[in-house]
Amino acid sequence: MREDFWDTRTGQVCNILGMLAIFMLAWEAAVHFLEVKQFLLPPPSKVFLAFVKEPGYYLLQMMHTLWETLLGFSMAVVIGILLAVGIVYSRFLERTLYMLLVGMNAVPKIALAPLFIVWLGMDLAPKVAIATLVALFPIVIDTVLGLRSVEPDMLDLAKAFRGSRNQVLFKIRFPNALPSIFAGLKVGISFAFIGAIVGEFVSAQQGLGYVIVSSQANFDTPRMFVAIMLLAVIGTALFYIVEIVEKRVIPWHVSHRTKASHAGH
Repeated sequence: MREDFWDTRTGQVCNILGMLAIFMLAWEAAVHFLEVKQFLLPPPSKVFLAFVKEPGYYLLQMMHTLWETLLGFSMAVVIGILLAVGIVYSRFLERTLYMLLVGMNAVPKIALAPLFIVWLGMDLAPKVAIATLVALFPIVIDTVLGLRSVEPDMLDLAKAFRGSRNQVLFKIRFPNALPSIFAGLKVGISFAFIGAIVGEFVSAQQGLGYVIVSSQANFDTPRMFVAIMLLAVIGTALFYIVEIVEKRVIPWHVSHRTKASHAGH
């Protein structure tokens, strides 16, 4: 089964790389044949040369953005799961905190970013706070959904055997909620990444968001495209890392069994 998994992944990577190569060739040809001005749309070759010119600088900025994202996502996971448990077990929290989260999610996060800068300063903290806030909502919502989706008969059986609240939570509710939790985590990691970039757009001296803003000010389009492409690579990698962890933690879930059966055929 593990060999099938990696064979499937290898095939997917090859397909993606093939499509990417075709896209890059078409992009290169379109820029040259249509005589597009390179400050508007540089060809991939020029973008690649911009990266090769100073790869260490771009990788350093990438690490800053990745660190902000992972810190914000980790905080969102811990806080989100704790809040979800509280909402499931407390009517008061359900009526107050749940509605507050919905209201906060309706506010554009770019509008809150300057406020976090005022509160937390110009360093790492505001970027992590924005990433946490953006990622929090989907994690809470999906975790609450998963914790509540236990069959009533299962809960009645636990009560009949005098199971404690903690036993019901950790042995029944959480295992049942894992597919929903991972659905929230996959959305949350993408949102945390976006939140970190938003924070860098507003105020930063490091990170790929800062590279994009500074490149825009200097009309250095190839440099901007390098940062954008690195953002695409990081965002995709983070999503698939969470998906791989999901497959390892809940290989019994129907979605993974369906994919495995298709891969076998």
